[in-house]
Amino acid sequence: MNTDKKLALSLFFMRITIFLVMFMWTMDKFFRPEHTIAIFEKFYFIPGLGVYLTYGMAVVEMIIIACFVLGLVRRWSYGFVLVVHAASTFSPLMQYFSPFEGNHLLFFAAWPMLAACFALFVLRDKDTLLSLNRHKPVA
Repeated sequence: MNTDKKLALSLFFMRITIFLVMFMWTMDKFFRPEHTIAIFEKFYFIPGLGVYLTYGMAVVEMIIIACFVLGLVRRWSYGFVLVVHAASTFSPLMQYFSPFEGNHLLFFAAWPMLAACFALFVLRDKDTLLSLNRHKPVA
C-alpha cells in the first residue's frame, strides 16, 4: 500500500471514530437534554438552556456531523467539529488540575481526539476515502 492510500485510510478511520463520539454526544442531547443543560451550566456558565433549545442544537449538530462523516463541505463541517471539540476540551479546565478526583482522569482522553480533529481539519483535502466530496475543497 502506498503512502497516499495509507494516509487516506488513516484519515478515514479518524473521521469515522470522531463521528462516532460526536454522534453519541448529539444523541445524548436528544435522550438526556437535562444532561446537556447541566453541562452548559457547569462548564460553559450558560444557565437555563431549556429542553427545546437543546433539541434545536442537537438537530443542527446532527446535520453538520452528517456532512462531516460523509466528507461534505469539509472546510466548514470539519472546522465545526474541531471548534466544538476544542471548546469541550478546554471548558473543564479545573478538572485537569485534579486528575485523580472522581472521574476527572477521563477528561484527558479529549486531548488525543482534539489532535485528531486538528489533523483531520488540516489534511481535509487528503481525506477522500468514502467521501461524497472527493475533489479538493476550496481554500
